[in-house]
Amino acid sequence: MRSNIVSEAGISTRLNQWWTSVPFITSGVVIICGVIYLVCLLFGYDSFFSVCFLPSAVVSRFEVYRIYTSVLFHGSILHVVFNMLALVPLGTELERITGSVRLLYLMFLLATSNAIFHLSIALLVAYNPVYPYHLVMDECAIGFSGILFSMIVIETSLSGVQSRSVFGLFNVPAKWYAWILLILFQLLATNVSLLGHLCGILSGFAYTCGLFNYLLPGPSFYSSIESSSMLSSCIRRPGFILCTGGATYGNLPTYSNSSTPSSLISGNLWGNLSSWMPQRGTTEVAAQDPRFPGRGRTLGATREQSTAAADSDLSLQARLLDDSSQDHQLETSPRSTGAHTSDARHLALSAGGAGALATQDDQGLDSFDEELKKLVAMGFEKTQAEVALTAADGDPNVAIEILMTQQK
Repeated sequence: MRSNIVSEAGISTRLNQWWTSVPFITSGVVIICGVIYLVCLLFGYDSFFSVCFLPSAVVSRFEVYRIYTSVLFHGSILHVVFNMLALVPLGTELERITGSVRLLYLMFLLATSNAIFHLSIALLVAYNPVYPYHLVMDECAIGFSGILFSMIVIETSLSGVQSRSVFGLFNVPAKWYAWILLILFQLLATNVSLLGHLCGILSGFAYTCGLFNYLLPGPSFYSSIESSSMLSSCIRRPGFILCTGGATYGNLPTYSNSSTPSSLISGNLWGNLSSWMPQRGTTEVAAQDPRFPGRGRTLGATREQSTAAADSDLSLQARLLDDSSQDHQLETSPRSTGAHTSDARHLALSAGGAGALATQDDQGLDSFDEELKKLVAMGFEKTQAEVALTAADGDPNVAIEILMTQQK
């Protein structure tokens, strides 16, 4: 049996396939942060004290721009590389579920809330009457890791797993996963902003608990942005994922409990999240969770659908058996009129069966094309998506697992 095509390709081809599978906003953030660091490196710019998040400067000089510049700048090559490598799998999973515009809005919301938490805690620590510590107002925080910690909390809440793996070494309860990472980074790395990472965790929990519900716009907001002529060139790009009116996977699923552990880096998370994607013929949940807007389905939808299909097949077989027994009786009848009737009936059944098969073939082709378009809209390459969908016999969930396995 021939080995996988991806494994036979060269390193440059495989890197290109991996990069093209990264959605639009995630790849854009990686490019922007990388270009900013390279420009600073080429021109010798190292005055990060003027662009980092500095609580004293925000309060005394109202330099609000630091909220967003501190996210895009990084202090070293290891800093930017590590953050971007962590962003690619995490941002890819969330963007394929939420859509590109919604993920961009979520990043802005998290950056703002992180800064507000950071400033509030710094003021409380610096001016509390018990033990004031004023140096916290002059601590400079820079990098994308604050938003990454928020996204880790949101992704963990969405997955519903009971435990998570820490660097593949040991498992911890999912509710303590972000806190364990916070402690490990403080112990293993130097010049790490404890307050910046802590505020990222707090923003993530605030979002999942619904404290930002009044800041989350409705679907019409994202539809108006996606229909704007100014963004038409961006929307036409293969990696752009629509929030509404496009891919059916552009919605955050409702929360459901699951005991199956998963790993963010290994890609097993996508297999778990894909099982919550809305399927054709499933019933939608009437009451939606405002924290995670989108379509969901009941846990027993798949089982009920398969049971109904099995019952339908059994009833169809029973009717066919009845028809065949009746035909057999008519054929064995000594009367010529019964024989003519049986022959005519066989001809009608043959013609009807041929028409039904043709109709089923047409529907199968339409369904295959439809699922292929969905996979391409999610950011997969068309040729690979077509091969994977064919190997999966038209099942989009199995095709997604095949594609994600090839991209490892």
